[in-house]
Order: sequence, then structure tokens, then C-alpha cells
Amino acid sequence: MAPIKLDAIDRRILRALQRDGRMQNIELAKEVGLSPSPCLRRVRLLEEAGVIQRYVAVVDGAKVGVGLTVFARVWFKTQDAAMTQQFAEAVRRFPEVVECYLTTGECDALLRIVTADLNSYWRFQADHLTRIPSVQSVKTDVPMETVKRSFEIPLP
Repeated sequence: MAPIKLDAIDRRILRALQRDGRMQNIELAKEVGLSPSPCLRRVRLLEEAGVIQRYVAVVDGAKVGVGLTVFARVWFKTQDAAMTQQFAEAVRRFPEVVECYLTTGECDALLRIVTADLNSYWRFQADHLTRIPSVQSVKTDVPMETVKRSFEIPLP
């Protein structure tokens, strides 16, 4: 699928909404140099085209009891389509898995998992992750410090 052609105003709208998705249309219009009606029309077109997929609240995991983030590298028993699909369906059911990527290279999948603490992660890995039939092994990386965390997509 070819990327959607964005003009300078569309990019300014997207940059502003990535910084603050709750920005009122009047503020947004002022920031991007449009009047409110054309600004709202452009935002709706970006939503309809799927460029803006949804609006979310970014929650501080530590403040709600899920402050540990780990990265799990997963190797499959085989790399056939059925095993891959089985794995994908299984991890979609686990709320602890907040991101999952099928990869090339050393491992078959990379997961970002959030839990309360290391003991909670260990239980999740033992009780759920390693019991997925397609999983051969899991190696876990625990970050020491978050240097950068962003949800903004860089726009040319």
C-alpha cells in the first residue's frame, strides 16, 4: 500500500496531535495556520484515510501497579505459517503483551511486556508465554533505565 500524500499543513496537524491528542480544534487550527472549519475537515479526512488510527491516553504504568517493562525474544519450534499464526493469536489474548513483532534475524518474535514486578513477569512467562505450543524458547531482557520513550512518528 502506497503512503498517503501529505502536504505541509497535514504534517503540522499530525505533529500537533501526536504531541497532544486532546487539543481542541480551535487551538489546533491556530497552531497550523487554518481557520477551524478547514482544520476540522482535514483532521476528519486524515481519520477516514486511516492516517490517524485512534486517540489514546498514555498511562504511567508505575502509578497503576505495572511499572516493569521487559523485552522477550521468542524462538519458535518451526517457522511455518500455522505455528506463526498460532503464536500471534495467543499473544493477542495477553494484556501483558503490549507490543509484538515478528522478526527476521536471531529470534522469531520480539515482545514488549508490562507487569508489576519480576516475580509477576516470571509467573506470566512460566504460566502463559512458554506454554504456547509454537514457542521453543524465550530470552528476556530487562531494561535498566528508560532513556527515551516516544509515541510520535517522525514526519518528513
